[in-house]
Amino acid sequence: MMNCTFRTVNVSSMDSSRKNQSHFYLVAGIAIGFTIAYVTLAPSAVYEHNYDYYDHPKNVRFHESYQNEENNPVNHGHENEYEEFHREGDMDDVFGPKEEVGAHNDNDTFHKMTNTDLADALYKEVKILCWVMTGPENHEKKAKHVKATWGKRCNILLFMSSQEDKTLPAIALPVGEGRNNLWAKTKEAFKYVFQNYFDEADWFMKADDDTYVIVENLRYMLLGIDTQKPIYFGARFKPFIKQGYMSGGAGYVLSKEALRKFVVEAIPNKAICRQDTGGSEDVEIGKCLAAVNVEAGDSRDPEHRGRFFAFSPLHHLIPGHVDNKFWYWKYIYYNESQGMDCCSDNAVSFHYMKPDMMYTMEYLLYHLRPFGIAYDPKLPPKLSGILKDGHSKEHKDNVSSEGQTQNRIVSQT
Repeated sequence: MMNCTFRTVNVSSMDSSRKNQSHFYLVAGIAIGFTIAYVTLAPSAVYEHNYDYYDHPKNVRFHESYQNEENNPVNHGHENEYEEFHREGDMDDVFGPKEEVGAHNDNDTFHKMTNTDLADALYKEVKILCWVMTGPENHEKKAKHVKATWGKRCNILLFMSSQEDKTLPAIALPVGEGRNNLWAKTKEAFKYVFQNYFDEADWFMKADDDTYVIVENLRYMLLGIDTQKPIYFGARFKPFIKQGYMSGGAGYVLSKEALRKFVVEAIPNKAICRQDTGGSEDVEIGKCLAAVNVEAGDSRDPEHRGRFFAFSPLHHLIPGHVDNKFWYWKYIYYNESQGMDCCSDNAVSFHYMKPDMMYTMEYLLYHLRPFGIAYDPKLPPKLSGILKDGHSKEHKDNVSSEGQTQNRIVSQT
């Protein structure tokens, strides 16, 4: 009896042990299965571009109704092939060169062959104030490279920030930073320009600190247009406003009368101009300008090619580079071809330009020359008298030995 009892107890113990082992293997199997599934599936879940386009911090510029994956895919087929930018946040961590890039000397062999008489005359005839949208975190990363490249060709160059920086110099506007304050900064910047420089320029251009502008081409485009006509130019988009509006990133330029109407008539009027800090800067100024009868001008060249561009040259020049569902094709006011026919020979601006690319543009535009090929521009009748007046010589006296225009770079007083 004792033996039987002992054996019964022993069998019961063994059954319990087997059950515990089974539970252990079951739990272990489940854990291992979930681990394998996570390792296998997690990368695509984490890195796949499956979020709503409007959630990206870029989209202070584009209306929410247009932002969905079907109409505006973030990944349009080449993000892993090219180092190019299409969203504001992409440029946040971009830095320019740490060392000075420098410039060629006007007395260099091939620079002495260059005739700048026409550009020099236009500098005097078409006075452009450029103000650049920036912020304290970008003074060193981006703004100083604008100053070192295209900005020096403006008649007056201003940097608009929320913090003063005498090395640029930058003007401290009474606004907060961040993309939700771009509309407020735009209003304050144009008010500052109107109050301090209205009589010192003919045209007033806003650009970002990642915009590159060929200022000579801008002057040529504006030559002969009455500055008392209320009009502005840029890369024209068509949603939201009957006459369209100009892309903020590509930059836009207001005539003297357009500036006056915006600051004096539009901004104070709560019925026609948004009063808070929110909203897309380019859409909001487009609404305000349309409400006070400022015309959205056609900036295309005689061949109907564009001059202002919302992206870098690569985006526009390479056929198939951008998916046909990308939001840009729904926004542009005029039809645009892909390939060389996209862009005017007198293009004015490109957006999402890294500082390194700005210096590359400087070399390609102002230094590199195919030997034996000369460009002979035909002078519009209005320029003939200007060149005879000696304006060209007067301007050449203001060019340094490095060939850099001594434009007015000013700070807040």
